Amino acid sequence: MKFFVDTADIDAIRELGELGMVDGVTTNPSLIAKSGRDILEVTQEICDLVDGPVSAEVVATEADKMLEEGRHLAGIAPNICVKVPLTWAGLQTCKTLSDEGTKVNVTLCFSANQALLAAKAGATFISPFIGRLDDIVLDGMEVIRDIREIYDNYGFETEILAASIRTANHMKEAALIGADVATAPPAVIKGMIKHPLTDAGLAAFLKDAEAAKIKIV
Repeated sequence: MKFFVDTADIDAIRELGELGMVDGVTTNPSLIAKSGRDILEVTQEICDLVDGPVSAEVVATEADKMLEEGRHLAGIAPNICVKVPLTWAGLQTCKTLSDEGTKVNVTLCFSANQALLAAKAGATFISPFIGRLDDIVLDGMEVIRDIREIYDNYGFETEILAASIRTANHMKEAALIGADVATAPPAVIKGMIKHPLTDAGLAAFLKDAEAAKIKIV
C-alpha cells in the first residue's frame, strides 16, 4: 500500500520522505489555510520535494471554472493530481482533465455508487472518507471493501485512496482490505510505530545492558 501524507507542512513531508514513507501528498483548502501560505507557492514547493502525485484541490463549484482552475493547477508541475469533489460538475471536470492526460483525484466519496461513477469518468484516484463515515456511525471500511470488490469485478484502473484516516488501526484495516493508497496526517503515520510491548521490551533490554556493563563501541 502506498503512503500519501495528508498535509501542507513542508518539514513534516521532508522528515517522512527521508525514511521512504512518502509516495505522494494530498492537500486541500483547509490544510493550505492552516499552513498560512499561498496555495500556488506551497504546492510548487511540495512538488519539488516529492516525486509522486501531489493532490491540489480546486475551489470552484461549477464545471467551467473547475476546469479552468484544474488546468492552472496542473501547470504547476508534472506530478500534480487535480483534486475535484464528487459532484456532477466534478465528474465533468474529471472526464475532461483525464482525457487531456491530467491525473485526477475525486474526493469526498462516501459510497460505492459514487466510486463507480468516478471510475467511469476516468478518475486516477477515488478518495473514500473513512473517518467521516465512522463519525455518523457507518462503517467506513465497509465502503472500502465494496469499492475494492466492484473495481476488481470490472478491472477499473482507478486507485482506491483511503482518506480521512484518523488512527493507526485505520491504516492497518485499509491495507488488509487492499486499498491501493492511504493518505494520513504525519502524526498518524508516525504513530504506527507505537506498541506498549516494544517500549517495555526496550526498557528491559537497556536495563540488562546497563547491569552487565555491555558496550558496543
